[in-house]
Amino acid sequence: MGWASFNEDNESRYHNATIIRKREHDAMTTPDQPNAGPNATKLKAFAAPTARPLPVLVLADASGSMSQEGKIDALNVALREMISSFAKEARLRAEIQVGLITFSGSEAHEHLPLVAAHTITDVTPLTARGKTPMGAAFDVTRTLLEDKERIPSRAYRPVLVLLSDGAPTDDWEKALERLSGSERAQKATRFAMAIGADADRAMLARFANVPEAPVFEGHEARDILRFFRAVTMSVVARSASPTPDEPAALQLSDIPDDDLDLGDL
Repeated sequence: MGWASFNEDNESRYHNATIIRKREHDAMTTPDQPNAGPNATKLKAFAAPTARPLPVLVLADASGSMSQEGKIDALNVALREMISSFAKEARLRAEIQVGLITFSGSEAHEHLPLVAAHTITDVTPLTARGKTPMGAAFDVTRTLLEDKERIPSRAYRPVLVLLSDGAPTDDWEKALERLSGSERAQKATRFAMAIGADADRAMLARFANVPEAPVFEGHEARDILRFFRAVTMSVVARSASPTPDEPAALQLSDIPDDDLDLGDL
């Protein structure tokens, strides 16, 4: 399935879900009591449960080397596309949430705090600068995962997405051990992408935990778009599945080169 067909399916699911919600609302109201008709009590027992959060955390390398060959620009486009696609999902069973953790200079921080995708109206574009403090990003991620007010116990297993084009410049090993030792990180689906020849593939392989999804290789800007579109399709498949806690593999072969629009770069 190409990206165009995937987007058409997205639009169809969103439209159908809107019709279903309207019918449910109409069935529960009367002209005299618009908010609590006589059918409301009968239908209450059959009401669908509130959608559970499905967190997606992106750990993005924004170091100086990402400014080369259009990488940071491609990443910005890929993030916008991913969030836009997530926002169109029906939220009948799972509500996709997105958080963006960037690492550059001497620190890592939450560039986009974890929120429901459909509430995101804009994301400040990333700019590339400085070093690659990936260990700091692991610690920020672990702190967020363990915060049960922000990610409640009823949430589905998170998805962690890491991409980098260079080797970490801080004490990443201990930070990765702390993250890997976190119960929630162990349960999370973790994908990784290496961009260019200087990426530390051995380290990225230690982060990734899906046997059928080794570290994905990126050699040019369009590969970043391909990777994020595959991640998007995987997460959407989970959100629409009867079992959203089950991982869905990345299918990069479903996204042909001629379906990757680089016109915004």
